[in-house]
Amino acid sequence: MRASQFFLNTQKEAPQEAELISHRLMLRAGLIKRLGSGLYTWMPLGLRVLRKVEAIVREEMNNAGALELLMPAVQPKELWEETGRWAVFGPQMLKIKDRHDRDFCFGPTHEEVITDLVRREIKSYKQLPLNFYQIQTKFRDEIRPRFGVMRAREFMMKDAYSFHTDLASLEQTYEAMYQAYSNVFTRLGLKFRAVRADTGAIGGDGSHEFHVLADSGEDALAYCPTSDYAANVELAEGLPPIEPRQAPSMEMVKIATPHVKTISEISEFFGISKSKVVKSIAVMRKQQPSTNPELEQFCLVLIRGDHELNEIKLEKAIGSFRFANEAEIERHINSSSGYIGPVNLHPSVAVISDYSVKNMSDFVCGANELGQHLKGVNFSRDLSEPAMIEDIRNVVEGDPSPDGKGTLTLCRGIEVGHIFQLRTKYAQAMDATYLDENGKKQVLEMGCYGIGVSRIVGAAIEQGNDERGIIFPASMAPFQVAIAPIGWEKSEEVKTAALNLYEALQAAGVDVLLDDRGERPGVMFADMELVGIPHRVVIGDRGLKEGNVEYQGRTDASAQTVALKDIVSKLQTLL
Repeated sequence: MRASQFFLNTQKEAPQEAELISHRLMLRAGLIKRLGSGLYTWMPLGLRVLRKVEAIVREEMNNAGALELLMPAVQPKELWEETGRWAVFGPQMLKIKDRHDRDFCFGPTHEEVITDLVRREIKSYKQLPLNFYQIQTKFRDEIRPRFGVMRAREFMMKDAYSFHTDLASLEQTYEAMYQAYSNVFTRLGLKFRAVRADTGAIGGDGSHEFHVLADSGEDALAYCPTSDYAANVELAEGLPPIEPRQAPSMEMVKIATPHVKTISEISEFFGISKSKVVKSIAVMRKQQPSTNPELEQFCLVLIRGDHELNEIKLEKAIGSFRFANEAEIERHINSSSGYIGPVNLHPSVAVISDYSVKNMSDFVCGANELGQHLKGVNFSRDLSEPAMIEDIRNVVEGDPSPDGKGTLTLCRGIEVGHIFQLRTKYAQAMDATYLDENGKKQVLEMGCYGIGVSRIVGAAIEQGNDERGIIFPASMAPFQVAIAPIGWEKSEEVKTAALNLYEALQAAGVDVLLDDRGERPGVMFADMELVGIPHRVVIGDRGLKEGNVEYQGRTDASAQTVALKDIVSKLQTLL
């Protein structure tokens, strides 16, 4: 491509609302242009990157035996009512009406649509297993669209759905998709990690997330450097302590602590580590089973002071809950937040403790009196053992790995892929069945597998950038090589050499950009570095007199002199 025939539209500054580095650089490099909140036009330069990501995703899906189709973006309300998700999916779903006042949505995902298709077309076990996928635009009405393409309302996604006769077949395809996803991110040149994850609103049994590792990532990940264990912190297991509880060494005493509420303030006031404080969190638990859906139970959740509550784990342990308000705390404990604790509770208050609390001794906690805390508190002696002891905290750096092969390390990641074993959740709700070898009707087993194609571009930039701009992996850069001729409009020798090199690289199958705009060297170099082109060749009169050009990789500290006759073979080797 010749730059004079392309649309390069780089900017020196990004709009103030661009928060993440990827958002700023994508706008500055002219990869995207904002249309409205969470809505972006992919410009020619950005679309080249997006299409390269899409091509690798498509190749790996095809290699794994998946079949591509394309489903409607607009979906009828009736399908979503069959699974009950029309009412519960939430305000993220953009609901619309046609001219006949019929309800539709702009698809945020396609489980209902694909299940409807399969239940109409699949009759016999002989037609299974099947794995369909599409690469298509999705829409989710984010409450606060931000971070550019990382959390846009409209985005490009690859979603696949597999159908099976039994769990063993589902697991086989799940493993194939796991490997295909690993191949995708490896080929894209990204540092990534696959982690066990919570199934969330999609549902089902097993699931794995694929994260591009970046300090700006929204998700915290836990992994063991000496084993294969990795999980989202939402799911990573906090093991029960091995050490036995120490015997009490002090009497329980009440201490006046006016204006001392937070864990940090308590730790400083008593001169102790946060790990010697028990943090009490008041929640209202939905009673199950119950004929009255409004009936709730007041509960006290106990966490070590240096730990954080994991709400997903707590919900799995006790069911649906919400945090209690001040009036409810006053009514059930006769105290206020900041001073509540597990001592002298009414029998109706359920106590749920994290594993890390069960072996604590001589700890500090709230006294259930305004401005008062208790010191030297011990289980069995001063209060009953917790009624329920569960893993309900986020793991921390240095925790033992659940596989017993080392300790955990934490990092941050950007989720770019997620695979699920849905089992029969959607097939059961939508009566998607097949006839087995005995002619008996059976419910289909199902898996689903998503990749955020447009999100990958933003994640790659978060992982690869410097003060000069984007550092794209070669597999997804808009161009592999840039030719920068110095004196394009002044020197016929430079122009001829640049055109010959351009044609030679094109003939060799190299994706090359020839900057024939006649710009100054500084402008050309800045643009090429900003947009992330991995390799640059500079052609000038001085070098040509000696039969040389200058080559510099995007991350190289300096340029190197290469003979003009050797530059094509050198670039082919590098690529």
